[in-house]
Amino acid sequence: MRPVYMIGGGITKFAKAHPEKDFRLMVKEAFDYALADLPRLGRAEIDGSVCSYFSDHFTRQLKAGAMVQDYLGLCPKPSRRIEGGGATGGLCFQAAWEAVASGRMEVCLAMGFETMSRVNTWKGNEFIALASDTNFDYPVGGFYTGYYAMMVRRHMHEFGTTVEQLAKVAVKNHRNALHNPYAQSPAALTVADVRSAPLVATPLTIRDCCQMSDGAAVAILAAEGAAERLCDRPVRIAGIGCGTDAMRMADRPHGPVLLLPHETVADYAGLRYPGVHSFRGGRSAAKLAYEMAGIADPGKELDFVELHDAYTSSEIQTYEDLGLCRYGEGGGYVDAGAPFLANLDYGLDFSAPGRWRRLPVNPSGGLLACGHPVGATGLMQAVFAFWQLQGTIGKHLGDATLQLAEPRRGLIHSHAGTGTYITVSILESV
Repeated sequence: MRPVYMIGGGITKFAKAHPEKDFRLMVKEAFDYALADLPRLGRAEIDGSVCSYFSDHFTRQLKAGAMVQDYLGLCPKPSRRIEGGGATGGLCFQAAWEAVASGRMEVCLAMGFETMSRVNTWKGNEFIALASDTNFDYPVGGFYTGYYAMMVRRHMHEFGTTVEQLAKVAVKNHRNALHNPYAQSPAALTVADVRSAPLVATPLTIRDCCQMSDGAAVAILAAEGAAERLCDRPVRIAGIGCGTDAMRMADRPHGPVLLLPHETVADYAGLRYPGVHSFRGGRSAAKLAYEMAGIADPGKELDFVELHDAYTSSEIQTYEDLGLCRYGEGGGYVDAGAPFLANLDYGLDFSAPGRWRRLPVNPSGGLLACGHPVGATGLMQAVFAFWQLQGTIGKHLGDATLQLAEPRRGLIHSHAGTGTYITVSILESV
């Protein structure tokens, strides 16, 4: 297994709808942007691609990835499609890593898209709900907002998490996105704004939920020699991990917490795990990625995280799965201000940070503010992490507000279903 580097990336603006563009054009816009930033890379040096999109229903087109491959001028090179629910983009990124790490390709394009506006919102929610168990959960009203409302209710019962803590996540991510021109719904919100928004599934309001979107993103990965030749500031992919769990939450057994290197059995004495308050697959993905990257304490060794915040509640749950804080402490982690950018005024009063170091989570705005065109989302996270580690946020966004000072390591995280597929990838500057 050889080292793999990210050398380029591009995204389109995520929007409620791009009626003037089909999926091929959106991917090409992101691809052309990435190529423009890599003047020494031509199509001839791209050995193949991996294409991610969640649902054929949104495009009304089977084998849409093959059409994108042709539109980009990459035929007859190898390509394949990746699909894994909400984790589709993250799985695509890791599949491209595998193509390069194995030696099959020197340069691999990871590309993803979704055109969710092509159907009515209720129909889009139905299509997404088909990623739950259609024999058991789906027939009894299994839409995802309901699942996540149930999970956060359990989190609140077990750990005392509050709706105000959920709302602060929405305030953070929408406020960050005011400096991201690619984001679908930047906004300066208050906790009161979030809580007074229309209720979707108690306790989640519409501001606690990400939006369906149209958009595309690409990431270009390369082996070491090609990366050095083609890119002035490549970023190394230091660790990858993936985890899974049973589709039906009722089938998930209780057992010991999967411990990370900085944790002990005593930290979780008496905790029923995972229950429906935590994502065992997320903990597994993180553990594998940390082991590969040599990370002993993520809260101290990571500089930022771009995670799959389909709901404010899932962001808090994921803090715990990633080991940024212990299980049960996610709400307090928010109150302490740990996942907020230090240079922005969110209109919130934070408690003393305690033992937690400030570690910005979703400086891009995350899914809550950027939107969630499913096949593109995980790749969008990779692009923002890449730009952060290159120090080029100001160049690409036209605004350096979201740029961190000399970040060394960042984590990206994609999540499908109620935790059935989860990916964690760690990128680091070189």
